[in-house]
Amino acid sequence: MIEKLGMPKWGLSMTEGRVIEWLVDEGAEIAAGDEVAEVETEKINGMVEAPAAGVLRRRVASVGDVIPVGGLLGVIGDAAVPDAEIDAFVAEFEASFVPGEAEEEAGPAPEVADGIRFIRFGEGGEPLVLLHGFGGDLNNWLFNAEPLSSERAVYALDFPGHGGSVKEAREPVEALRAFLDAQGLERVHLAGHSMGGLVAGELAASQPERVLSLTLIAPAGLGPEIDAEYIDGFIEASSRKQLKPVLQKLFADPDQVNRSMVDDVLKYKRLDGVQDALRGLRERLFPDGRQARTLDLSGYPGPVLVIWGERDGIIPASHASAAPSRAHVEVLPGVGHSPHMEAAGEVNRLLERHLGLVRSG
Repeated sequence: MIEKLGMPKWGLSMTEGRVIEWLVDEGAEIAAGDEVAEVETEKINGMVEAPAAGVLRRRVASVGDVIPVGGLLGVIGDAAVPDAEIDAFVAEFEASFVPGEAEEEAGPAPEVADGIRFIRFGEGGEPLVLLHGFGGDLNNWLFNAEPLSSERAVYALDFPGHGGSVKEAREPVEALRAFLDAQGLERVHLAGHSMGGLVAGELAASQPERVLSLTLIAPAGLGPEIDAEYIDGFIEASSRKQLKPVLQKLFADPDQVNRSMVDDVLKYKRLDGVQDALRGLRERLFPDGRQARTLDLSGYPGPVLVIWGERDGIIPASHASAAPSRAHVEVLPGVGHSPHMEAAGEVNRLLERHLGLVRSG
């Protein structure tokens, strides 16, 4: 057995990545899903996971190398495979690989319907809808949407006032309900981060028959505390110098925030209507620096998964204790407010297991 370890494509605009660090030595036994290398992209750093179990027979890319999407990082194979066969595999790949082909075939483009921008990966199955947090957009799920779409359609959307959606201060729960109706999605799995977790939980509480399962990632709604400096700082920051330390609050590792991420957020914040929409959400959801809405999931009978980063500096991980007693709770060590980005592989595995708990009849 010989398997390619390739440069993944994370997000719509990624074309290449730079190898920051190898986490596994040549000759080491690895399991499918093990993190083997850290890669820097123009948007964010991410961990490359092994696609199969075996031995890391060759590290083709060196630290510092810039590799196009789909390019060869390394080779995984059985220990019994001769070195000559590994050499031949590498030579054949390098002779036939055309940079750009992998990214062109990488997936769908976003769509806009009724003022809501969304993207869909996969088809059929029990649909999963991913909901971002305050100030985020569908790109926050760049490490999750496609990997979770092997058995189902996965939708990621921009709430009103965010990303490429209409810049109006619409009520997020109503916007979600209208989106599901417009797409003909009668019953879905919902996964929401932060504000998106609150929205997902509120829909599950009001229309439990529509929600097959619920995943809450560092959600709002389970306690009153929230870092008001983050909310206010995100809204009011108007320069890189002001915005970068605000965005760094999203992660346990502040180096996750690079110049491109800061520039993208500044560009979004300068669009007409964004400031008013964000201020409107703050007044409804987080007035006076506190959370104004509380999730009551006592009437929702479906499976609930709660994921939190132990080092969350925006919404305390201690709020996980307010989750329903029947919920499965995972607090991830060394992770901040954005587990789906900082610990994407683990979050994806938890989600896959959770989604398998229920099958619609």
